Amino acid sequence: MSSHELIHRTRNTGIRYAQCWEDADILVQALDIQPGQTCLSIASAGDNTLALLTRQPGRVIAVDMNAAQIAALELRVAAYRVLRHGELLELLGVVPSNQRVDLYARCRRQLQPEARAFWDARTEQIAVGIARVGRFEQYLNLFRQWFLPLVHSGEKIARLLEARSREEREQFFEQEWNNHRWRGVLRLLSARWLLQRLGRDAAFFAYAQERISQHIEQRTRHVLTALDPARNPYVELLLTGEQRRSLPLALRPEQFEPIRDNLHRLEWHTAPLEQVLQGERAGSIHAFNLSDVFEYLSPASTQQMLGTIAAAAAPDARLAYWNMVVPRSGHGLRFGSRQIVALPQQADALYAQDQVPFYSRFVVEQVQEEVAV
Repeated sequence: MSSHELIHRTRNTGIRYAQCWEDADILVQALDIQPGQTCLSIASAGDNTLALLTRQPGRVIAVDMNAAQIAALELRVAAYRVLRHGELLELLGVVPSNQRVDLYARCRRQLQPEARAFWDARTEQIAVGIARVGRFEQYLNLFRQWFLPLVHSGEKIARLLEARSREEREQFFEQEWNNHRWRGVLRLLSARWLLQRLGRDAAFFAYAQERISQHIEQRTRHVLTALDPARNPYVELLLTGEQRRSLPLALRPEQFEPIRDNLHRLEWHTAPLEQVLQGERAGSIHAFNLSDVFEYLSPASTQQMLGTIAAAAAPDARLAYWNMVVPRSGHGLRFGSRQIVALPQQADALYAQDQVPFYSRFVVEQVQEEVAV
């Protein structure tokens, strides 16, 4: 069973991702959520699940097998309910603060007992900022604090983040940034043994078919030249530990009230994805944010999971997910009268805008209902 494979292959203790490292802007465009529709979302840390609320859905179902990730989502929900926008950014660790524990105290009554117990035992992490304390963020901190200073000075990093034309960005990248030390550090930090020890779960590598360093080098070049790093919140956080110039979708000031106003439409479940899907009415879900869930599954388990998704999907439902080193796609799969069809033009156009340099592919698919003749 797909869910059993995930359970056995992943360690569901502690926060693996304290924030979402997937571009919410391309996600909401891919899913094309219409007002009143039902969405399913892998919870992760909650940012992208909350971003879906900006599209006025009727219902958002968040799912994660890791109770710590659900606790991260639940505390964010409480913060949107209780805090002002600036205080939310403080609690997350986006801006400096010496009152994060006090801000948490204002939120904790909103939490269910399990999430409250989880966070009550982690006041030191709260003081750091709840979006900065995952295993993956610790891995990125290692890169920023120990390796990056050996490659580029703070002054050069600041220059990289200056607004420039594409031609100027390409010139700066080739002449000043892309030296042998930079390439060497990327290769080192893309090594499986280090990613497994400090960041990614071991299950992530079970079906890997590509060199991680190769596509990270290619995507980093794209993100730093074809796209504008001066307006990229993910790059700024990677290189400086801060997000002063721009913010991910769910944290932008103009999205704070729309998300707060729609929190009653959000529910969350600590359970395997298949279990939650099987509890939903057939043909009832219009959009699926699947994160990189297939990265952890064999081809057979991926097909089984997609069959469960197709059964729960409404006609013309959208699926969006990322590949990193495991190529996965549902294109052409048939499940009874349902067929999964890729939307490559849209996926490729959105992937070209993806501001996160980790993924090798963005997949957008549609569940189509075959009409009997």
